[in-house]
Amino acid sequence: MRIALLTDGIHPYVIGGMQMHSFYLAKYFAKAKIEVDLYHPFINISEKEFLACFLPEEEIYIHPIFVDFPKKKYFPGHYIVESYKYSQNISNEYFRRNSPDFIYAQGFTGWELLKKKKKKRNNISPIGVNFHGLNMFQPSFGWKTKLNNVFFKPAVKYNLLNADCVFSLGTNLSNLISHISKNIIEIPIGIDNTWLVNEEEITNNDIVNFIFVGRYDVVKGIDILNNSLKKLIASDASFMFNFVGPFPAEGQINDKRVKYFGEIKNKAELKNIVKKSDVIVLASYSEGMPTVIIEAMACGLAVLSTNVGVIDELVDDGNGILIIPGDSDILKKALSDFIKISPKKLLEMKLNSRKKVELNFLWDKIISKTIYQIEKFIS
Repeated sequence: MRIALLTDGIHPYVIGGMQMHSFYLAKYFAKAKIEVDLYHPFINISEKEFLACFLPEEEIYIHPIFVDFPKKKYFPGHYIVESYKYSQNISNEYFRRNSPDFIYAQGFTGWELLKKKKKKRNNISPIGVNFHGLNMFQPSFGWKTKLNNVFFKPAVKYNLLNADCVFSLGTNLSNLISHISKNIIEIPIGIDNTWLVNEEEITNNDIVNFIFVGRYDVVKGIDILNNSLKKLIASDASFMFNFVGPFPAEGQINDKRVKYFGEIKNKAELKNIVKKSDVIVLASYSEGMPTVIIEAMACGLAVLSTNVGVIDELVDDGNGILIIPGDSDILKKALSDFIKISPKKLLEMKLNSRKKVELNFLWDKIISKTIYQIEKFIS
């Protein structure tokens, strides 16, 4: 089988959840000895350097195709325009090559191919699209988000409606998609098994250590999280809170109980920090299925998160606490509940997190499901 994987970047060259997902798709398709035409934005390195993030036995199945991504020009809706132009550049490259058996398009990358296929002017392979969190169809917050959604919704609907199939990360997102497309393939995010710690490594700290891993972004609920932490600090609670990510000085809290590690790209270094914590915290207003939660669960962490996207398929009362987004008092109470939890109960939750990942969210199993569904679709 040959698959064209269209993406706007892969980890570690481009940072983000979709980009990490693209990396693992390419890696595990290659492990399964599937030929992968990997369409990727042009970066100024050689093909050999680009493939260095894969194992030698994987490299032989991965064929990078570098495509120009338009330069950013900031105006309302600029990302939509740039994404469409990028999809046109991908389309031009696509027709210079032999057709694959299937096209896996991340986000808007298959847009132009979908337009051509709709007009039936070209012989184009089946196209499956994955928009991950579908934030534009989730509850919006603030005028900027609402304005963005005005641009995003019609464009996303067009791609979903005209795709041969749509990949969904879970039930809540499938329900959103079902109003547009009925050809839904439901497959969750996965992680590499190297994230999975041994059960005997999972212990509690003397005081509860929380951790946030991500970018300083309003959609991540950083304003709510910071307000909650300030209230918790004022209550003289005993805890530690670690932030991993690029946080500007003006967004940091000056207290001995709060530590900032900055952005960490090295996987081993990040894992070492994460596994020393007890609870991962997300206060996002919208999400898909965050890889960062699954990685933390694999390291044996309990979870405190807003109940958005399909996070409820990762977290239940056996391994964490789910809350509504946008309320700093509710988040502060949930943090306090974890601080007061019995060590026995906390350890049980942490072990349950690891078990969930081992059973359901490792890439060895995820890629088998993906290949099975694609083969069924194209047969």
